[in-house]
Amino acid sequence: MPQMIDEKTGRELKSLLAGLVQPVKLVFFTQEMACESCRQQDGLLRTVAGLSDKLTLEVYDLVKDPGKAREYGVAKVPGTAVVSEKKDYGIRFYGVTAGYEFSSLVEAIFMVSRGSSGLEKEIEDILLLIDVPVHLEVMVTLTCPYCPQMVHLAHQMAVANENIRADMIDAAEFPQLVQRYFVQGVPRTIINEVPSFEGALPAFEAIMEILKLVKPHVYDRIDAQMREARGERYVMEVDPERVYQAIIVGAGPAALSAAVYAARKDLDLAIIGNRVGGQITNTAIIDNWLGTPDINGQDLARRFRDHVERYPIAELFDVAVSTVTKDDGVFHLEASDGTTFKARSVIFCSGKEYRRLGVPGESRFIGKGIAFCATCDAPIYRGKTVAVVGGGNSAFSSARDLLPFAREIHIINILNDFQADPVLVNEVKNNRHVRFHPGMQVEEFLGREKLQGVRVASVDGSTRFDLQVDGVFLEIGLKPNADALKNLLTLNENGEVPVGRDQSTEVPGLFAAGDVTDEPEKQIVVAAGAGAKAALAAYDYILRNSLSVFP
Repeated sequence: MPQMIDEKTGRELKSLLAGLVQPVKLVFFTQEMACESCRQQDGLLRTVAGLSDKLTLEVYDLVKDPGKAREYGVAKVPGTAVVSEKKDYGIRFYGVTAGYEFSSLVEAIFMVSRGSSGLEKEIEDILLLIDVPVHLEVMVTLTCPYCPQMVHLAHQMAVANENIRADMIDAAEFPQLVQRYFVQGVPRTIINEVPSFEGALPAFEAIMEILKLVKPHVYDRIDAQMREARGERYVMEVDPERVYQAIIVGAGPAALSAAVYAARKDLDLAIIGNRVGGQITNTAIIDNWLGTPDINGQDLARRFRDHVERYPIAELFDVAVSTVTKDDGVFHLEASDGTTFKARSVIFCSGKEYRRLGVPGESRFIGKGIAFCATCDAPIYRGKTVAVVGGGNSAFSSARDLLPFAREIHIINILNDFQADPVLVNEVKNNRHVRFHPGMQVEEFLGREKLQGVRVASVDGSTRFDLQVDGVFLEIGLKPNADALKNLLTLNENGEVPVGRDQSTEVPGLFAAGDVTDEPEKQIVVAAGAGAKAALAAYDYILRNSLSVFP
């Protein structure tokens, strides 16, 4: 094996390592039939460990020492953990720490020896807002001069926050990860198995990217403060005593588009909605929004919201409107928290929500094993057994999203045949990991603290059995969120709000747009266009009726 460190570098490193504070342990995992890179990393680590009496090296076989592999959470070779005698900070290297990544190894050794991240206190304080487990994987090449910067930052985060563990991964050594994470450039940072950003970001920007994924409400709060400081956000609280010219109900593309157009008409305006972005936040990639191909759904939702908040409007999110009534020309909107708001006109854009089965255990396990978005949650079920309930395109799309991750997928459909497109059915049907249960219905969800199984029975009652699963995805369609209007106007047979070409309804002053309406094409661009039309129609209604701000 060629010498990994020349004599000059060895002398300089030995002098440098004399500054170590606390002892550091290098824990290396290889295999008996070691690959060439395993032998190279073994030789490099032995050389480095021999340069300081405060460095020790432990070598284990990944297969023969499964207990140690589990202890250190190492599942591939060559794998190197850098730990102190008192604490494992979660710093890992996968591949050979040669080339530019040799500096990452040395920096990690010093950081662990000091027991300090070296980050500024203000950065560490923001980092501590991450109170959920985070796994960072930084994909690198050994010839990339920028990669060590991102690797070092990831390791600093791991030292500063015990909820974070961070890996350097040599892309050339693990091509299967390159394919899984769609790596096209390095450094590429993966957060909890979700490809997140490319490049070596400054500390604050990198932390914000992590918060965006794992603590979105914290991210939104910090982001809002920053936009206000830059003069890019002019938002007021909604005043229950005020009679607004228009109140927009909803927070999806239709509602946010309506808000922009209504604000530009200088209407006295409030927007009240639940989840910002609505259904698009469940979509990993949106490639049909004009001018912005391949954008993450949550990122597009934030862009919509940021655009709206550039205007001086009243805003209340994370609240649903439960009832809308009209009395003496004024609409009264009762929110889920009991507060009532008033307006001269209403633009109703509440969208749709996922249908539920209504069987025992369903409400209890939503968020604890029952989910609605395989695109979002598929990586959680790596190597596990899951069920998908439904037989249409959404069910088979979910099954397809789960194929790279789940060990076994059960598709449960109440009908004997499937309603999905034949191409999609064939794509899923030909996979050996998929099991089909046609003509079956879910009777109960099983488990204690979290979902452990699902009880299914044939429609004719002749068969009943339990499936042991780790997760279930409900893909049985969407229900319009129109209950708030059911005593105000007549809904169609699908529970949708009928609208005219200008998005008006049978109730003067009430307009509707988006997926809650009878518009057949449920698309983002269609909803946004309808929201704009509704706002313009509401503006005309206000003008025609000479409706002032106050009664």
